[in-house]
Order: sequence, then structure tokens, then C-alpha cells
Amino acid sequence: MFIKILLLVIFFGVMLYFGYYFRNTARSVNDFVIGGREVGPWLTAFSYGTSYFSAVVFIGYAGQFGWKYGISATWAGIGNALIGSLLAWVVLGRRTRILTQYYDAATMPEYFGFRFNNESLRLAASVITFVFLIPYTASLYNGLSRLFGLAFNIDYVWCIVLMAILTGIYVIAGGYMATAMNDFIQGVIMIFGIIAVVWAVLSINGGFMTALDTLSRVNDPEVSNQLGAFTSFFGPDPINLLGVVLLTSLGTWGLPQMVSKFYAIKDEDAINKGMIISTIFAFIVAGGSYFLGGFGRLYSNSIDIATDGYDAIVPTMVSGLPDFLIAIIVILVLSASMSTLSALVLTSSSTLTLDFIKGNFIKNMDEKQQIIWIRSLIVLFIAISSFLAIIQYRSSVTFIAQLMGISWGALAGAFLGPFMWSLYSKRITAASCWVSFIFSVVVMVANIIVPSIFPTLLKSPINCGVFCMIVSIIITPIVSLFTKAPNQKELDKAFSAYRKKVLVEIKDDLGRE
Repeated sequence: MFIKILLLVIFFGVMLYFGYYFRNTARSVNDFVIGGREVGPWLTAFSYGTSYFSAVVFIGYAGQFGWKYGISATWAGIGNALIGSLLAWVVLGRRTRILTQYYDAATMPEYFGFRFNNESLRLAASVITFVFLIPYTASLYNGLSRLFGLAFNIDYVWCIVLMAILTGIYVIAGGYMATAMNDFIQGVIMIFGIIAVVWAVLSINGGFMTALDTLSRVNDPEVSNQLGAFTSFFGPDPINLLGVVLLTSLGTWGLPQMVSKFYAIKDEDAINKGMIISTIFAFIVAGGSYFLGGFGRLYSNSIDIATDGYDAIVPTMVSGLPDFLIAIIVILVLSASMSTLSALVLTSSSTLTLDFIKGNFIKNMDEKQQIIWIRSLIVLFIAISSFLAIIQYRSSVTFIAQLMGISWGALAGAFLGPFMWSLYSKRITAASCWVSFIFSVVVMVANIIVPSIFPTLLKSPINCGVFCMIVSIIITPIVSLFTKAPNQKELDKAFSAYRKKVLVEIKDDLGRE
């Protein structure tokens, strides 16, 4: 217990130190929200990765999908690395950085408002962001509480309060730079932690080959009659597995807290390096988490899914490890959760301030007032999500994956198509954005309230979220073709930012002299 507490105290001390250290760097809104667009590759890449992966992945998704699909759940981690990280940086990174700087936009709703010259669109995007980030935030606490209960026997409510207060302090004090620096430290912990956990769990089960052989003998007629289904290449249910891969990978392209990392990146060199670092990080952390979860059925004698739920699988797997390793795992999940929570509260509070309150309720809001409002709303957002986490714990929505599916489905479904296409095409219209926004929000809310109206495949919030994303990508250009084209002169000026001449060293571009 002494070692566990000591590690926690050191961890919390480092987090608070960086909040204090960067307190004087967040003097403007751009500094506080996106680090003044001067963040290097390592901080940006780790900030992207740690915001991506939280207790939702390590506890919720790894447990649930490892149980359902066995080793093939690792495909979700591979998809997260190749689609959610590598391809996202290639497709969105450079253009997002250029166009958001041209519009001087610090949030996704602010970008929509400037890009389509539509204040109502900006307002709607800010409301969607704020509302649907709350259930995702609430889901972070649940996974963490199970491991804290295992390691320290601490009541669930105190886990929530402790995590919320500490995250709030360093985000409020240092803004984006404190968050990014802490994300880097937390990311290093996550990398070494997941490697240690996978190694320890496999060792307890006789090593990789023995554990794999034992898993191949597991048979669940309710899932598949095929012997060895949980060690097969695509698992017992490849269609639903594909839904998981797409939601958790392609979904990042439309999430405000993820895309905002590209706003802050410093330069071309940082983009190229950050892309590689972020992809490797995802391979290790996400791939390792899902791979670990794939061995969950080796513990079927210790878990009652009907009573304990999927979220109990990973905590059960690590419960037999030495105390020191359990302490490392607690720090790992704490790191993952706090980094994601900090990204969510910073995104939500800045969006609500800059895109909802400023100009609509307070006409003349100077820089100092904006930062005060952002900091105040961070407190409010953490309080609301903490309260909902406690309510959720006692409600019928018990699985972490459910909450994440609802949040990701609504946000990514609403924003993915309009945001991606607007970076590449001048023909995309505000009307197409409205269609994507309304369609995805209505469908996901209906999926929560009346799931019975959906076909079997779409009753799952995960598959329904993927459906909304795919529809968003398809209908955005189609609706744009049949609606009034935006002002081309203004867009020509904006897109000229892509063609702006810059001088670079020959090591960066082997062009003609």
C-alpha cells in the first residue's frame, strides 16, 4: 500500500507542477486553448494519442470486445493506428492547421462559422459539442473507479472527486501547454505500462503460446460453434468487429477534441514527425489493450458477465498481479483517463465560451474575460460530468462502451463529412452541414430512446454511430450539389492559403533551385 500511495503522490505532484509551471504562458485565448500554435511534434503526437485512448479503451472496449471477438479484437488497435492516427494526420493534419490559422479559429464550431459565414451553424456545432462530450466524459470515471476500488478499496464517489479536482487544477492553471506536457508524461507511462501488463498477464497464463492454446479450446455456443473461434484471424463475428474498428478509428476524424490537436502544431517538420510518433504510440497502446482483452475468456471462471458486466473483465485479469504492477496499472489508467478528460473539458469549455456565450450573450468580451469564462466552464463541465458519472453508475446504461458509442456516433457523425470535405472542396455548403448535423443527432438520440425502431444491426450504438459517419461522408457532397453554392470569391481567398509561397531549407524539400 505504501508503494501504491507513493507512486500516486509522485504522479499527482508532477501533474500539478506542470499546471503551475505553465500558468504564465496562457495569457491569450490562443495560448490557453491551442498553445499559440507553437507546439512541437512529440507533445502534439502524445497529446493526440493520450486524448484518443482512455479508460474507455483499456477497461471498457478491451474487455468487452476482447470477450466477444477474442484475439481478433486486436484489429481495432491496428485500425486505430492506421486509420485513426496515420491516415488522420495525412488527410486532415496539414490542411486543418493552414485553414484554421487563416480563419484564426481555435475551435471546430468557430471554424464552421467562419468557413461557411454562418453564425447559426457555429452556434449549433457548439451545442452539439457540449452536449455530446458529457456522456463520453462520464464514461471515463467508471473505468477508473473499478481499478481504484481494486487497488485502494476507495469508494467510487471519492475516485471521481479526486480525478476531477486534480485534472481541473492543472488545466485551469496552465491551459493547453500544461495539458500537452502532462499528456507527454502520461503517454510515456501508458506505453511502458501496457507492455508490462501484457507481459505479466501472459506470463501468469504460461506464456504467449500456452495462453493462445488454452484460448483456442474455449467454446461458447451462444457466440460461435466454431472451435478456436476466439483465436481465429477475424474472430467469431467479423461484421460487428468491423463496426468497432470503424467507429474507434474513423470516428476521430470528426471529434473536436482530437482535430484541435492539429490547430496547435508548430510547423511542417512537426507534422511529419508527429504523424509517425502518433502512429507508433497507437500501435503500442491501442494494439496492446485490445490484444490483452482478447485473453479475457481465460478468466471466465472468475467473471459473471450477467452480474459484473464487461467492465469487470480487465480488472479481474490484473487482480492477481503483484501489488507493484497493480499500482503501475492504476497509474496507467489514471494517465489515460486524466489526459482524455483534460482534452474534453478544455474543448467543451472553450467551445461554449467562444462560440456560444461570446457574441450572443456577452457582446464585447475581451481576452481576459474569455479566459475567465473558459476556466469557469471547465469547473462546471467537470462538475456536470462527475454528477452524471455517479448517476450512470446506478442506471441501466452500465457499459462504458455504450456511452462512448453514443458520444462518438453523434459527434463524428455530425462533423466528419462537413469538416473533411470543407478542407478540400469550395463547393461544400452550409445546408449540407445542417443536414449532417440534424441527421446524426436525431438518429443517435433515437437510438438511445427507442432502439426498437432500428434494424438488428443498428440497435447497437456502435454500429449506429458508424452508420451516421458513413452517411455524413456521403450526403455532404451530394446535398452541396443541390444547394446554393457559397461565395466563391471569399473561398478563393481562403484556399489561397494552401498556395502561399514559403522558403524552406533543401533538407525539407528537394525541389529545383
